[in-house]
Amino acid sequence: MARALLSEDLWSLIAAHLPTHRSSPKGGRPRIDDRAALTGILFVLKTGIPWEYLPRELGCGSGMTCWRRLHEWMLAGVWQRIHEAILQRLREHDQIMWDRACVDAAAVPAPAGGEDTGRNPTDRGKLGCKHHLLVDERGLPLVAQISGAQVHDSRFLIRLVESIPAVKGLAGRARKRPGKLHADRAYASRSHRAWLRSRGIAARIARYGVESRERLGRWRWVVERTLSWLHRFRRLRIRYERRADMRQAFLSLVCSLICWRYVERFC
Repeated sequence: MARALLSEDLWSLIAAHLPTHRSSPKGGRPRIDDRAALTGILFVLKTGIPWEYLPRELGCGSGMTCWRRLHEWMLAGVWQRIHEAILQRLREHDQIMWDRACVDAAAVPAPAGGEDTGRNPTDRGKLGCKHHLLVDERGLPLVAQISGAQVHDSRFLIRLVESIPAVKGLAGRARKRPGKLHADRAYASRSHRAWLRSRGIAARIARYGVESRERLGRWRWVVERTLSWLHRFRRLRIRYERRADMRQAFLSLVCSLICWRYVERFC
């Protein structure tokens, strides 16, 4: 099970970014191995089961042990560093397509409520959460953030573009700006187009009554496909975490796993 959830190559990359832990001089119960804890986190992420139902037969400790390790690594900034390290690996092989980028969002139910949730106007006012995503030309996730379901997609366009990490790996400066940005009509505004132009990014945002439906999906379908990849991880289909930082930790981890598939295929 450990090999199926976490390959040796991926574990080697992740282990290099985990904080070191010193054993307590007072003794006590031995600490669960980091790889075992990460395996438990991945099991919960992929199956969607509650933490307390994590099978002890996996050898990953209790569900709460894995939850605490997820929280500990989130506070240490591990998930963001891992995502950026995988992006750098892809850049070293020139596998990030900066010519075009696409942005979109998808809402998921959040019946337990919590931070960054809100009434979803498209789901009879039920509590929900949104996943905002920016990808490159092939659907590689560069940035992912969360908000309440009531937040309009357009409010995150600038925030997502500004959050693109500066990715090193080739000669010259680190790259962080795409050549063009594609978005649907939800992001259409003069202020967004002007802001993108001021940063040297060509705006390819659909306009009401101008672009046809056939032309709209020519480049943007990749972000919709990546959103569907995100929600294949069952823990992301419905939000059970009341804390926004824990939800963001799961989202960042999934983006890293999707990026790793590109590494295995193209690098």
